[in-house]
Amino acid sequence: MSHTPINELNDRTRNIFRMVVESYLESGAPVGSRTISKFPGLNLSPASIRNVMQDLEEAGLLAAPHTSAGRMPTESGLRLFVDGMMQAAEPSVEERRAIESQIRGEGPIEEALAAATSVLSGLSACAGIVLVPKRDAVMKSFSFARLSGTQVLAIMVGTDNSVENRVVGTDASVSDSALVEASNYISARLSGLTLSEALLRLDGEIRAEKAELDNASEKLVRDGLAIWSLDANDRPVLIVRGQSNLIDEAAAADLDRVRQLLDELESKEEIARLVDSARDAQSTRIFIGSENNLFSLSGSSVIAAPYREAGGKVVGVVGVIGPTRLNYARIVPMVDFTAQALGRLIK
Repeated sequence: MSHTPINELNDRTRNIFRMVVESYLESGAPVGSRTISKFPGLNLSPASIRNVMQDLEEAGLLAAPHTSAGRMPTESGLRLFVDGMMQAAEPSVEERRAIESQIRGEGPIEEALAAATSVLSGLSACAGIVLVPKRDAVMKSFSFARLSGTQVLAIMVGTDNSVENRVVGTDASVSDSALVEASNYISARLSGLTLSEALLRLDGEIRAEKAELDNASEKLVRDGLAIWSLDANDRPVLIVRGQSNLIDEAAAADLDRVRQLLDELESKEEIARLVDSARDAQSTRIFIGSENNLFSLSGSSVIAAPYREAGGKVVGVVGVIGPTRLNYARIVPMVDFTAQALGRLIK
């Protein structure tokens, strides 16, 4: 984070800093004083501009990658620009149409989310990401199969005919008859319910002594249902599209950083947790480079916005991942518009 408040920069310094940052974000290349001197309305010599850029470098807002090169903003400089100087541009009519055309009400919600991620990736030239709403599966049937003396396989079939398996640890004394009893109880008494609803009903029947399960079968039922709830919380579903956009001409000179970012994208759980932290934001959150430990090596940025259901509850997060030299002024409102469009789709 920058320790230089925007109001501590005089008008000339602020203007030059803004020009350097905007030129860098547009070109991806360090910006020299001669380039800045050609901007209309500045009326300063390259030498005067160089002095100001030197002051900005000493303040930690600009950096020179090479002695003879121009300057580029540091992560602290980018943060100062984004928070205090950036003038966001509304998405164009064409961009809004492209986004809305992909976010339609027909078909599974996951298809709309994947389509939104793809179009956002294409428009931003970044990797698009979306955190899928956490939804309880509705059970059709449930069974247990022994794996070893202390492990059983819990097998759940959903009403959409999806099949999921989880390994559940058990006491060595659990008998085969307890496995059958637990399987029959769940299928007979709890099918048609979500996992959270099934756990509530199980608790209610146990308190009312209506469960008709022995202690071993009761524990097995509870553990078998609970492991899915824990799994859903620990493993949010993340859709990533457009990783190939990260390998552009500007990235050719910095292949190590790109490889590092692609490796980081493979760690979906870590990225999902980072993206999920944007749930509490009122609109869009921006993570720049090493502000987050996950991207400390690749120097990447994340722009993410929560999307809400009709009642205002946050159900997921959508955004993009790319290099720190993103066109923040254009992409931030684009991500925000996509989040609003998804919100209109979620019922």
